[in-house]
Amino acid sequence: MSIGILGKKVGMMRLFGENGLAIPATVIEAGPCPIVQVKSEETDGYEAVQIGFGQKRENLVKKPLKGHFKKANVPPMRFLREMRFQEPVAEENLKVGEQVTVQIFSEGELVDVSGISKGAGFAGVMKRWGFKGSKASHGAETHRHGGSIGASADPSRVFKGLPMPGRMGGKQITVQNLEVVKIDPERNLLVVKGSVPGPKNGMLVIKKAVKA
Repeated sequence: MSIGILGKKVGMMRLFGENGLAIPATVIEAGPCPIVQVKSEETDGYEAVQIGFGQKRENLVKKPLKGHFKKANVPPMRFLREMRFQEPVAEENLKVGEQVTVQIFSEGELVDVSGISKGAGFAGVMKRWGFKGSKASHGAETHRHGGSIGASADPSRVFKGLPMPGRMGGKQITVQNLEVVKIDPERNLLVVKGSVPGPKNGMLVIKKAVKA
């Protein structure tokens, strides 16, 4: 059984394959992530492993979390995430205090990467949904308006899900089936083919692909 790992986006780069073709790649600083807690069906009602990433100054951690980290004998971590399982967790393989590193993955393997997308603020229908917009010629009173949203007397309401202006981005996005191009265990780097959600230094969750 292999759990996922936490990391942060370093940036994008270009690699060249054996055939000379350019490969767009994203560099991720993944781990090491200490196991802070192992949850089981008997004690917590579900199977999960809690891992941390990125150390934090102790004076910035509240007392309940200080005790939580002290019990696991790990330094205060900036991020905590749970990796849930359907099958029972093997206690002999997952123990509190052990480190999860990039070596749980291998080159050529497919992974799913989750992160918070870049926020673009309040956006209109043209930027948010790709609307064509109104006429740009003289005499037109509106240019970037979304147009009428009414539905006449029947059904006399606005349908749910209608594309309208609103906040754009800032949501959790998962990109599936990204190929692991390179692994650097010494520097805790994971290089995947393609782009991943979020800005530089944004936190990511990397798991084995569920639809490989």
